[in-house]
Formats: sequence, C-alpha cells, structure tokens
Amino acid sequence: MVNAKEKKSKIEMAGEDFFNYAIDREDVKYLLAHLLEEANIKRVKVEYELPILKIISVGWAITYHLENNPVKEPLSEMYWKAIYEFSQSLSETTELMIGQDIDYFQILRERLDMYVDALSKNPERQDPAQIIGPEFARICGNQDDLFTSMTGSKLFFNIITRVNQYLEMAELSNR
Repeated sequence: MVNAKEKKSKIEMAGEDFFNYAIDREDVKYLLAHLLEEANIKRVKVEYELPILKIISVGWAITYHLENNPVKEPLSEMYWKAIYEFSQSLSETTELMIGQDIDYFQILRERLDMYVDALSKNPERQDPAQIIGPEFARICGNQDDLFTSMTGSKLFFNIITRVNQYLEMAELSNR
C-alpha cells in the first residue's frame, strides 16, 4: 500500500508531467506535417486548433481514466490550474504582441464545451474519437474533410492511450 505522502508526490509529478505533455508541440508538428495536401482545409486553422484539442484531450483523459478514483479530483485540479496559469501568460504575451486582449483559457473552455456537447449528442457511439475527429474538422472549418477529421481523431486517440499508459505505470489508475 502506498502511503499518503508517496501518493501526493505521485499526483504532483503526474500533474506536472501531464501539463508538460499537453503543451509540448512535437505530436502537433508531426500531424501537421502529415496532413495530406488533399485536405480541403485552412492549415493555419488546423495548426491553431490542434494544440487546443491536445490540452482539452489530456484533461478529459485524466477525468475519464480516473472516473471513480480518489486521485481524479486533485490531479484534475492541478492540471487545469497549470493550464490556467499557462493560458494567462499566453494571453498577456499575445496582447503585448498584437495589442488585442485574448482570453486563451476562455477559448479552451468554449472548445471543451463544443467537444462535450458533440459527445453528449452521440451517446450510442462507443469510440469517442469517432465523434471528436469530425467535430475537430467542423471547428477547423470543414466538417466533411476526412483528412482533418482523421487528424483530430488520431490526436485524441493517442492522447487517451498515452494518459492511460502513464496512469497505469505511475500506479494511479484503478483499472
């Protein structure tokens, strides 16, 4: 049995690791580089939306994989607090650069609401990636673009899988 001090340090470490993973852009760069030329989409929009989807997906995956686990709440809070602080910094930097006030955290919340709404409208689907991909393509400007849909699905699926693997390796998961 893990004592409370060890559990807390695992949670803190996981929160930091998930934050760092969420803002890392390597998989986003890879997906952009492999988005087929045939994609009927504005690539700049995809480049803007992929990091948003990644941040949201990490937070969603933590909640999903720790559904009835007592570490869910503290880990989620730690993760979203770090994302909030990052968002504030990003918003301030953006305002200084372009002279326009942008609330990045509000953008994240709005996108999260869109994805959750899409999931709730399709409760019969077993694989959330089948819903997230088309919703991602819709947000990017062309819900009928298969290549963009597949890009969003791939990112979402990979994140869900990686978060679960991390939680199991860190012995935080109850699955």
